[in-house]
Amino acid sequence: MNSKLKFYQSIRVKIALVFALMLMLTLECVGAVFVRQLEHQNLNTFKQTIELPSYVDNSLSEQLSRPNKKKANQQMRQILSEVNNNNISEIRVIDSKRIIRSTSTSDNRGIVGQKTTDGTIKATLVNNRTHSENIYDSSNHNRYYVNVIPLNDSNNNVVGAVYLRASLEGVYSNINSITLIYLSAALITIALSLFLAILISQEITRPIEEMRKQTLRIARGDFSGQVRVMGNDELGQLAGAVNNLSVRVEEAQESSDSERRRLDSVLSHMSDGALATDRRGNVTIVNNMALQLLGVDHEDDLIGKSIIDVLDIRHDYTVRQLINTDQEEMIIDMSNEGNDLILNAYFSPIQRESGFVSGLVCVLHDVTSQQKEERERKQFVSNVSHELRTPLTSVHSYVEALSDGAWQDKEIAPKSLTVIQNETDRMIRMINDLLSLSRMDSGTTKLNLEYVNIKELFNYILNRFDMIIKKNENDENSKKYTIERYFTSKDLWVEIDTDKFTQVIDNIMNNAIKYSPDGGVITTRLLETHNHVILSISDQGLGIPRKDLGRIFDRFFRVDKARSRKQGGTGLGLAISKEVVNMLGGQIWVDSVEGKGSTFYISLPYVPYEEEDDWDAQETKD
Repeated sequence: MNSKLKFYQSIRVKIALVFALMLMLTLECVGAVFVRQLEHQNLNTFKQTIELPSYVDNSLSEQLSRPNKKKANQQMRQILSEVNNNNISEIRVIDSKRIIRSTSTSDNRGIVGQKTTDGTIKATLVNNRTHSENIYDSSNHNRYYVNVIPLNDSNNNVVGAVYLRASLEGVYSNINSITLIYLSAALITIALSLFLAILISQEITRPIEEMRKQTLRIARGDFSGQVRVMGNDELGQLAGAVNNLSVRVEEAQESSDSERRRLDSVLSHMSDGALATDRRGNVTIVNNMALQLLGVDHEDDLIGKSIIDVLDIRHDYTVRQLINTDQEEMIIDMSNEGNDLILNAYFSPIQRESGFVSGLVCVLHDVTSQQKEERERKQFVSNVSHELRTPLTSVHSYVEALSDGAWQDKEIAPKSLTVIQNETDRMIRMINDLLSLSRMDSGTTKLNLEYVNIKELFNYILNRFDMIIKKNENDENSKKYTIERYFTSKDLWVEIDTDKFTQVIDNIMNNAIKYSPDGGVITTRLLETHNHVILSISDQGLGIPRKDLGRIFDRFFRVDKARSRKQGGTGLGLAISKEVVNMLGGQIWVDSVEGKGSTFYISLPYVPYEEEDDWDAQETKD
């Protein structure tokens, strides 16, 4: 710290300047009042000197009342010429029709007979009251006092007005002279006072300078010096307090060092991360566990940084909010592409007994596994509702058809009840399949394999979706779509688990319907190639970005979280489909163009099956 002060930073100069400014302010206030009163008094005196005698007003009123205007004008000119007042610049006589009848200025006789447009004169004639004002003439840069007096006849009717104009330059010249004298005296007084203030401030600040030097030594950790006490006044008492402070600070420093060592020992053995900040939110203390959680090698990389930058929460919080908020903890997601990390941060302000907040303590606890389990649990529940929607809708459609009278049809009713029973059973099996997804990973799930005509099964599944389309034909809020089929004419018998395969097709069809535009076309295909059966389902939806194609079958992965949430998706349906297809020995993949739609492909192993094989097998057995 620089011990030398600049001239304008010295308390000696400040004391002198404050005293001088206070004196200047006082003199200015007194001067303003004095000049204002002087101006007011001089103006009042001046106005009294330019008043016309009453006989002049009466004479002018009589002349204005005469019918012979020419003689009256001559007489009024004579009356005005007899007015002997050097302060009056001009006198005009105006009749009730605002015609100028006479003027005292010979150079301005040309205005006689003209109609005046002066607003003050007009107001005087209308209101029958005297009007006066101060005006500034820009042509000669002079100030004038104007006074308009109404003239009344014997019946107190307004017959005209007298316009007086007098120059105020003499009045203001006297006022300016007095003001200049006052300002000169004030400046001399301020200069003398400033000199005396500097002398007095030097005597006051001399012991303060010694105390400043002692406090600088205390700041450097040197507690050996003492301030010399020169008296028992306020400065002497202050010097004694500084000496006492030196002793107290030395004791507090020793105690603080001991507590700091004890705190460092506790922090280094904590299982949670801990950070402490100053009142500005800058990190001052960090333990080893916090360094590990934040992926930092050395504490110097964090010391001095703002805690909202260290925790990457600047866009959501400020330091003041962390200190004043009622929320004592928050979840912070610090995951990146190579590592998942979710921290539970507990915040607590560091408060003194007076209530002053001197900092903040943050305890970090790794809750990555707990949060992941909670998120998967919530996504799993959401996925269950997603998977059950289609079969429930199908059952509802058949039940509604029965309620509308189809139960009386001996052909439709049994079929509808059979479908309802089958769909109910399949819903139960779907729930069991979802709950056994973890068993699929371990390979302990058993498959109910049977040879199924894949073309008939595919048609059966799509028929259910056609039933939903027919049911929603009159519903304006439901999405309209068309299912097109391009199947091989050959029957293809494949060994699969019917329920699990139906679940796969339902998942893909539901996604195609959700992401297709209203009135879109969903295209399905079935063909045989290279000992494999290939099924495909194409939509005209939003498509999948190329960067997300590799993760589309990951569990709980959603391309667009906002869009999937709006559509009700969970990101688990395709993961289940992949597990099922893999268990059946097949493959599933997707081709997509963003903005144009997606096509999902399912490849299943296929061995050509003919009736002759059954006869050959039967004969061999016999």
